[in-house]
Amino acid sequence: MQAMDSAQSQLIQIAERVRAAAADATPLRIRGGGTKDFHGLALQGELLDTRALAGVVSYEPSELVVTVRAGTPLAEVEALLAAQGQCLAFEPPHFEGADGRATVGGMVAAGLSGPSRASVGAVRDFVLGLEMINGQGELLRYGGQVMKNVAGYDVSRLMAGSWGTLGLITEVSLKVLPVAPAEATLRFECTQQQALDWLNAWGGQPLPLNASCWLQEDSAAQGVLYLRLRGARAAVQAACGRLGGERMHSAAADWQACREHQLPWFTARAPGHALWRLSVPQTAPALALPDGCTEPLVEWHGALRWVQAPRALGHALRALAKAAGGSATLFRSEATGQPGAEPDFDAQAADATAALHARLKQAFDPAGIFNRGRLAAAW
Repeated sequence: MQAMDSAQSQLIQIAERVRAAAADATPLRIRGGGTKDFHGLALQGELLDTRALAGVVSYEPSELVVTVRAGTPLAEVEALLAAQGQCLAFEPPHFEGADGRATVGGMVAAGLSGPSRASVGAVRDFVLGLEMINGQGELLRYGGQVMKNVAGYDVSRLMAGSWGTLGLITEVSLKVLPVAPAEATLRFECTQQQALDWLNAWGGQPLPLNASCWLQEDSAAQGVLYLRLRGARAAVQAACGRLGGERMHSAAADWQACREHQLPWFTARAPGHALWRLSVPQTAPALALPDGCTEPLVEWHGALRWVQAPRALGHALRALAKAAGGSATLFRSEATGQPGAEPDFDAQAADATAALHARLKQAFDPAGIFNRGRLAAAW
């Protein structure tokens, strides 16, 4: 009861602060652990820390749902689930080192998923419902704790990837899944195009594909494809025998390093090179990158291609991604820990898309106080 009273008191205080900020147009910067402050255009406004809104509200392992307050450490929730043989299947990145600062609210607001995203879905697919404070200081609740709940369900998903520009998430209900009974990682030496062709062919077969990663390694002239299988033991064993390749017997740490951008490919980024995130159709061929770019790291069975390149090549990368049916975003700037400081979210360049974003912003945050400048210079 005391914990409930404390949480309610925190909500009241935050709502009052938001109303006061809206009244005098004071921008507020919503922040949990701050582990993703490197992403976006700018960090503006008085700090509104969400970490006081912490704690597990409810957890029903048999119902495959957990409800937690936004400031709860993500590592704490993952440990709770692991003790019951369950997990957040979309593998959200922490980007925090070993200090455990990443929060659940930040996870949803960022909308970032790990290596298994192409197989199991994104963050938004696991958000059942949430509670939030809008730009007028109103406490709103959308969705619920079951997948069939329809009322407000799309609004819950809308908050995933909004980067705090629409409101402050205070509580979220998430669908969880059992940990797969079996897992195996296979290694293949191949070119990028070979890897893409294989992944497209395997994707149409009844195989327990879970994650993939192709990159250039010094030990292989062509490149290396790592393929992770997850599922029933019999299915994983059968797939290993069918696909061949070299079976890796201790790859869990490498997949975690891939998720956290701690692989040597990420950490050895040259000075003056930004990290670009190219989102394209899985069936897109290997892209002819402009001179000055590194060889890409390819995830999500071809749908996600990381590229290291100077900011000056941004226009060429965006044009290349657009021609392939996708988009390119500056994910990390050249300066470690600093936001991009320019309009990197090129999906908003289209007039219709920009107008839609503006209408959503007007509906949820009419005074424009939340995370001003994070996604667009105009709000």
